Amino acid sequence: MTVNTAPTTLPQPFGHGFPADPHAMYARLREQGSVHRVALPDGSPVWLVTREADVRQGLVDPRLSVNKRHSGTGFKGFSLPPALDANLLNIDADDHLRLRRLVSQGFTPRHVEGLRGSVQAAVDALADRLTERTAAEGRADVVEEFARPLPLTVIGELLAVPEADRGAFSGWVATMLAPTSREELGSAIEAIHGFLLDLVARRRARPGDDMLSDLIAARDDEDRLTENELVSLAFLLLMAGSENVQHLLGNGLLTLLTHPEELAALRARPELLPQAVEELLRHSHPNHTAIRRFPTEPLDIGGVRIPAGDTVLFSLAAAHRDPERYPDPDRFDLGRADKAHLSLGHGLHYCLGAPLARMQVSVALGTLLRRMPDLRLACPAHEVPWTTTFRFHAVRELPVAVAAEGTATRRPGTAPGR
Repeated sequence: MTVNTAPTTLPQPFGHGFPADPHAMYARLREQGSVHRVALPDGSPVWLVTREADVRQGLVDPRLSVNKRHSGTGFKGFSLPPALDANLLNIDADDHLRLRRLVSQGFTPRHVEGLRGSVQAAVDALADRLTERTAAEGRADVVEEFARPLPLTVIGELLAVPEADRGAFSGWVATMLAPTSREELGSAIEAIHGFLLDLVARRRARPGDDMLSDLIAARDDEDRLTENELVSLAFLLLMAGSENVQHLLGNGLLTLLTHPEELAALRARPELLPQAVEELLRHSHPNHTAIRRFPTEPLDIGGVRIPAGDTVLFSLAAAHRDPERYPDPDRFDLGRADKAHLSLGHGLHYCLGAPLARMQVSVALGTLLRRMPDLRLACPAHEVPWTTTFRFHAVRELPVAVAAEGTATRRPGTAPGR
């Protein structure tokens, strides 16, 4: 075991050169050891865990808390007002299980499958717009025209956001995910909070056939969700569901378009789509780290002693490219035997929305590949711009070209892979 003391100056691996090739940086760290004491861009000291076995084990270790009250290092990460912070990402053990039991009543297979028709309709409408734009201008940005609006449309359906409010709602979310200042971020969060409070009140007065109404009605004996818990969960669904699906669609489509042999195999055998989605989740998932953890007692990870209260980041990106777990890990391989990944969580914090995320990505990619057989990049792959932070690595714009007659291949209402 190595007992570490914090050096005066910590290495900053997320600086120069990281955006251009983050996986090369993770590979270097992984080769040097599993656990590294590093600084985030804001100077916050963290322990970064890079090897798959340690990441997988750490995600289920009950001594590693997600509750910020266990932080002894003055955690500086993104924080929300208390009224929006009472969600599954910030609570442990019994409190988490209590909330999860109640919330799972709104994430039933019936709800997810019931959304398939509206997801397909939204995908078809956005594919129409994408094709029209490329026909008129010769190229279009898949992120702007397709990947960004799709999850917002789905979440609007999930929460039954009235049509008249969806424009403002989408604008606040877009601002929250890409603010130009702290003031703009604060204003967007305040607007969303007020909107969700009003939406919960409306659903209490007039319940409907939507997830929010089901969450309001959910009971476990005499227990039910508080107002703050309801609003926090709706906010979490909005924030995580919109950002993650958007980024996975952008990253996933770029991966497919730059791997022509795998893309041809998928076009020839659309029944491979579920396998493709799992391999994209491993190979191209945008989230680089799981949500931060805080040891509740001193513990050892990868032979390194970590003090209680320090911040620990488990690198999903490094784990998913670990050659000790995945042979030839940098290769995107539809035929890969071991596609098990940690992209949607592991253990207690496995994502409740995982079936909905998988369904959206499958419907979206399957529809684009079926309707647009000549879809191609409209620029060299190395010119595609990325947004890269220590937290995620995502395509910012994805210019594509496609012939207008691609709409002729559409079969309205047909699910992908059929």
